[in-house]
This record gives sequence, C-alpha cells and structure tokens, in this order.
Amino acid sequence: PREAQQMDPQQRLLLEVSWEALEDAGLAIEQLENTKTGVFFGISNSEFQRISYADRSNLSMYTATGSSPSIAAVRLSFLWDLKGPGMVIDTACSSSLVAVHQACESIRSGESDFAFAGGVNLILTPESTISLARGNMLSPDGRCKTFDETANGYVRGGGCGGVFLKRLQYAKRDGDSIYAVIKGSSIGQDGNTTGLTAPNGKAQRDVVRSALHRSGVKPHELSYVEAHGTGTPLGDPVELNSLCAVLEEGRGKTQTCFIGSVKTNIGHLEAAAGIAGLIKTALALSHKQVPASLHFNTINPIAEFDQALFSIPVENHQ
Repeated sequence: PREAQQMDPQQRLLLEVSWEALEDAGLAIEQLENTKTGVFFGISNSEFQRISYADRSNLSMYTATGSSPSIAAVRLSFLWDLKGPGMVIDTACSSSLVAVHQACESIRSGESDFAFAGGVNLILTPESTISLARGNMLSPDGRCKTFDETANGYVRGGGCGGVFLKRLQYAKRDGDSIYAVIKGSSIGQDGNTTGLTAPNGKAQRDVVRSALHRSGVKPHELSYVEAHGTGTPLGDPVELNSLCAVLEEGRGKTQTCFIGSVKTNIGHLEAAAGIAGLIKTALALSHKQVPASLHFNTINPIAEFDQALFSIPVENHQ
C-alpha cells in the first residue's frame, strides 16, 4: 500500500489495462508465468515525477521507482513473472505505435513468444498545455477538426490502451478471439524540415510504402486508413496528400478508401494516441463497420483530395 501511494497513476493504469487485455483474451495470468512475454509501452509524460520530487520532505525509497517511466513496463514483468524484454519507449506522439512495432519485431525474431504493447498519457500539471497553447498548437474551441478547412489545432487528451499480441498460428491453435492481424509495420523519421515539429511529406510516403511492402499488401487493397490526423491546418493536409499519393496507385474508381482519425472523438492522447487508433481499427475490422469522424464539413483546401477515390467518413459505414 505504501508503494502504491507513491506510484505514478500512469503505472496503475497500465497494470489495470493490461489485466483487462488478459481477461479479454481469455487468459489466466498463470499461463504466462516464466514465459518469454515481452512488455512494450509508450510513455512521454513524466509530470508525476516532477510533482513527487518537488517535496523533498515526502521522499522515500518508493519515490524513484514509483515515478520513473522506465519502471512502468518492468513492473508487469516483476508482478507476473514475465521473462521477455520489458521497456518503455518515448518517441513523442508515436510512442505507443513504436512500442507495438518493437513488440511485433520481438515476436518475429523469437525473442518473445507473446507481448503486451500499448501506451498511456495523463495530464497532471498545466505547464505543457500552456507551452503548447503559446505555440498556437492547440484548438482554442476544444474541437479536433481533422482534415477540415476550419481545423485550428489539436485537443489534448488523457488515456491508456493496451493489446496482447501472439503469433497468428498460435492464436488459431488455441482458439483465441482474433480482432486483427498485424501483417507488417515500419518506422522512420522526417529528417531535416522547415521546423522541428514540421512534417515531411516525402518521408511519410516512404514509411507508408515500406509498411505496405513489409506487409505484402498492395496500396489499392486498403479500404480504410486510421490517420494521425491531429486537427492542425498544416500537418493534416501534408499527411492526407502523402497517404493519397501512395494509396491511389492501382486504385479503381469503385475502390473507395475511407480515412479517419479517432482524435476527433477522444482528442490527441499523445504517447497513447497510436494505440487508440490501433484499437479503433481492430474494432472496426471486428465489427465490420467504419466509424464516423466528427467535425468534418469541408476539406482543407491545401489537401489534394480525389473524392472519387478517398472519403472522410462522416457517418458509420458497413
């Protein structure tokens, strides 16, 4: 109990959500004891650590472990006797998706047999929000209008998400419920741009092509893409143009591809944003329904958008 009192609530959420993932998978924790189960989580926010260290009179032996982001992953390994790699990854807003990528690579290489992957983000102090607002990065009306001409910034959100991963052949063998199959993934970097936070369209096209190649999927075969789509007036059209440039290859006029963003529904979860989009996409596949994106009326004029090939879903589609 004393340790729990000084634990970052992000660590608590990861414990809770990982347990829920196990329950959803129909697994008992005893089945994973002493197995090569990896733990990969994305975390960027360390506000609780700053809060904990601010009062020196309240420091204890649990302050360091309770507030250190690096402990969040290995706490699961310790608690449940998991012997695969455990790590926290911080690549800003892509943290949880990079965590999923690393988890998949660990399974493919044989380093892990199973893996937990996901991310968490809690906003506990106002300083980061003030800083972002002064950079005109946040929506003043609190609405994420992804791809819309009235887009005026993103909306910060807190949350946590996690998935349990295993090889498809084992999932079939064990009769597991399978929400989705990750056929391949790829990561990259923008390199030098006009600014540290400015996007690079070519780099985005390259990483999408790389992911498709590694997956063995043709661009025209995709019927839905969950975009980053934060609701910014510049970043969104660059992303949309990059996606369309790649996905229009070989696409016929009757092969519409929907492009959406969960951020219009729940805000930008930052380090946990990617896992939120992944879970949304997995559920869309499971329910065979593309959910609507909110706050979209007119396409951003900077976007080169062929409405015969691509569509922003403003209502649910079967």
